[in-house]
Amino acid sequence: MIDGSSLIFRAFFGVPQTVKGPSGIPVNAIRGFLDYLARFITERKPRRLVVATDEDWRPQFRVDVLETYKSHRTAEPIPPDLIPQMDPIMEVLAAVGIPALGAKGFEAEDVIATLVKKVGWGPTIEILSGDRDLFALVRDPNVVVLYPERRGEFSIIDEAEITKRYDIPGRLYGDFAILRGDPSDGLPGLPGVGAKKAAAMLQRHGSIEGVLWDGNITKEDAVYIKKAISVVAPVETIALRLPDATVPREPAHPANLARLKKDYGLGGAVDRLLKAMESQPAD
Repeated sequence: MIDGSSLIFRAFFGVPQTVKGPSGIPVNAIRGFLDYLARFITERKPRRLVVATDEDWRPQFRVDVLETYKSHRTAEPIPPDLIPQMDPIMEVLAAVGIPALGAKGFEAEDVIATLVKKVGWGPTIEILSGDRDLFALVRDPNVVVLYPERRGEFSIIDEAEITKRYDIPGRLYGDFAILRGDPSDGLPGLPGVGAKKAAAMLQRHGSIEGVLWDGNITKEDAVYIKKAISVVAPVETIALRLPDATVPREPAHPANLARLKKDYGLGGAVDRLLKAMESQPAD
């Protein structure tokens, strides 16, 4: 499961914005994202693949609970040079036959959480995302996050890795983020509580519910925690149909793909993606 919004932003900032197509519009995010997909498919060899998208990057139901949620990004939620690249990315995915799935009023993390719930605990699920919020979905041995690092490499985030990085039980990253705070999401955290203290609180109380039950916090802190719990947890109950996500071995719409390659100067990036798809074993 690909967190499309996260990977597209990473591609945009990871590839020089001087990379432009024949018409002069930037194509750095398009090329970078397609290269992420090609590398992911080549290295991880998934049998099923779906790209989740943000249909609402700051859902109102979260803002209604916690006004600070992503409030720092309201001035410019999407860089101007990225906006004209979003539709072409979706068009390329449709042309090659990789499903992109979103839900009105929800973020990509909600789509992924819902799909994880629908798939169940049979197959191994790998979530490719640069959003640490999705660490909350990690469950050994079935669900891991592949977190992009420098030079395009992925770190495998399982429960042991979460414990190693944050000194908390591997399934409690969401609780940890609530206590410590997360500036990228506008979560203030508890006053005076940093990473070490948040970890110590979870070690002592076992969970965020244990922190509340203990009662050794102020009423204001308790109110914040209760609000944050409903904001941070990815929604698992969106009405979504699980798509046929079998990784295609050839493009679904070759003519459209050829046009997109020409219009946006994507020859190399598209060819690398097609080569990765063709190399996958038959299901």
